[in-house]
Amino acid sequence: MTTLTNNPNISIVIPLLNEEESLPELHAWIKKVMDENNFTYEIWFIDDGSTDGSWQAIETLNAQDPNVKAIKFRRNYGKSGALNVGFEAVQGDVVITMDADLQDSPDEIPDLYKMIMVDGLDLVSGWKKKRFDPLSKTIPTKLYNWATRKMSGIHLHDFNCGLKAYKHDVVKAIEVYGEMHRYIPVIAHWAGFKKIGEKVVRHQERKYGHTKFGWIRFINGPLDLLSISFVSKFGKKPMHLFGLMGTLMFVLGFGLAAFLGLSKLYYLSIKVTAPLITSQPFFYIALTTMIIGVQLFLAGFIGEMISRNAPDRNVYLESKRLG
Repeated sequence: MTTLTNNPNISIVIPLLNEEESLPELHAWIKKVMDENNFTYEIWFIDDGSTDGSWQAIETLNAQDPNVKAIKFRRNYGKSGALNVGFEAVQGDVVITMDADLQDSPDEIPDLYKMIMVDGLDLVSGWKKKRFDPLSKTIPTKLYNWATRKMSGIHLHDFNCGLKAYKHDVVKAIEVYGEMHRYIPVIAHWAGFKKIGEKVVRHQERKYGHTKFGWIRFINGPLDLLSISFVSKFGKKPMHLFGLMGTLMFVLGFGLAAFLGLSKLYYLSIKVTAPLITSQPFFYIALTTMIIGVQLFLAGFIGEMISRNAPDRNVYLESKRLG
């Protein structure tokens, strides 16, 4: 297969943490698929602070295959950081992401490539319809997928599947940070890439090592979804949210205070002893509401200034780079 650019047909980004045993087998499998389909390719291994022999295994693969490239972080930053750095480095017309644990099958790559280059999709997310993960992982995943579908309006079965394919323009346009890798289809959709598809992919049992899944993700998942929803809508215009809320709160409080003041004047005009304004609960409600309104407005103003002058938040210290 050929393309109209000088870029490789496919770039594969593989974030990893302590996957020494699986890397040679994964590389051999990918190379076999690439050679059988006459793809030009590059493989970017992003070592997210491994403490085993993963980097040594990658150096060996690089010596054997010039298409193997790699970045090693000085410490563990998380999957989102690894993917973001990989996206910055790739040059391929189609970018494939997959996990390093051999649970994603490279045999899916030709079909994923076709869905991007021939069918014209911007992003294709894998769907592990039949999973071999423990219930501690599958149950939270189902809940997150359901919630993400409801909040985003994107009808995918498996947002967090590591096996995905992207058009080159997509990975160069989006930013992945924190723990937002779970919601890359949502980020891409809100960035204007609307052609998002899905492919049923084979899921295999883990062959080496152990899962990096932890229960903390059960807590982080909903928070991440709320964060990406907020950032996508108000990240570049926080004044639109906080300014509006602050203005409404201040007007409500001021209106209530004005009502109390006018009531006091009315009682005085008819020469009736009126209760002290400060003795009424509504006075304190009005005062508190105005204070909160001013604080929200200032929060929006400060957020607006920060968003216009924010430094690059995706900075990761690298210790080594191959390629």
